Amino acid sequence: MRTFIRRLGAMSLLLAFSFALVACGNKEAEQRKAFISFLQTRVLDKPGLRVPVPTAEEKASFGDYAQHYAVITDFNEGMNQSVSKPMGEVMAKGALRSVADLASRRDDLKAAKDGLNGLRTALDRQTAKADAAHAQLKQPDDLKQVYDKAYEKTVTVPAATFREVFPALDNVFDSALAVGAFIDQNKSKIQVVGSSVTVTDAAVQAELNKMLQQLNGQSSAINAAQQKMLAMVRGS
Repeated sequence: MRTFIRRLGAMSLLLAFSFALVACGNKEAEQRKAFISFLQTRVLDKPGLRVPVPTAEEKASFGDYAQHYAVITDFNEGMNQSVSKPMGEVMAKGALRSVADLASRRDDLKAAKDGLNGLRTALDRQTAKADAAHAQLKQPDDLKQVYDKAYEKTVTVPAATFREVFPALDNVFDSALAVGAFIDQNKSKIQVVGSSVTVTDAAVQAELNKMLQQLNGQSSAINAAQQKMLAMVRGS
């Protein structure tokens, strides 16, 4: 009888353990469902680039999957701090308002070009960090399908679009520096007063016009890249 009771007690423990596993499994399924719904309705279904911050209640409903979303939010926060905000400073330093700036602000242009290289490095670092964290995530297939789409929309596409701006800016800074050097080399034949430019040599005038036209054409490439970035952000 005692043996039977002991077996019955052991069986009860096994049943209790089984129920505990079932309860745990249901909890994970509910958390996964909540996370999938959030990604679909708050990220994928919204136009443009949206990286909403979940409320404390929403984050709790995701369970451990909240850390999966942190991969996306950490990337975007890193981008804002190390790329987007410094980009504004680079653009301000490299802004050109007249031909006179090409000659008088060559140091600013060089600093802007150097700053651009730093931004490219920062973008590559943030992207590599996010991609490595993404590759380590263990997700059921139904979540993985939705998450991968959200990751592409909020990490992969923004990084690639942002990266397209760098070559255009590089070309502009290189051309602007070349024009500034040309004006300095021919300062006996080129007079710059305010926004007015006077050239006393026809050959120098022709070469300067050619270089300025090239610079204007490269500025158009920057505008095109910026428009593409705005379309990505706005979803239009």
